[in-house]
Amino acid sequence: MDKIKRLAVTKQALDLIDSLNEKFGDLMFYQAGGCCEGTQPQCFEKGSFFPRTNDVCIGQIKGFDFWLDRDLFEYWKQAHFTLDVNNGIGVGGFSLETPYGKTFVVKYRLFTDEENANLEPIRLNSCD
Repeated sequence: MDKIKRLAVTKQALDLIDSLNEKFGDLMFYQAGGCCEGTQPQCFEKGSFFPRTNDVCIGQIKGFDFWLDRDLFEYWKQAHFTLDVNNGIGVGGFSLETPYGKTFVVKYRLFTDEENANLEPIRLNSCD
């Protein structure tokens, strides 16, 4: 049986990712647990932001890593994430889509017991 993915993406978000990829090259996503950006996912040029030790990569979108703050992952590890996009500027202003009047958002749903038993593995960021 195939492993259950922790991450999905809407068509609207994919279209925006394609546009950002054309403008900026390889991307990466990071979702933190508070402060300036709240829990809004942020999109960066790959290599311009570095996840901390033990932050968690829950999957990829078009080959681009989607990282979570380690504490946020502990809180949401029983949830499936769907990356979407809304019109307007969100809480944070550091994400690449902000100047284009867009903001990435995540919609959550809890995994079923069957899904939880067959989840795709995560990847931890480490100094090794």
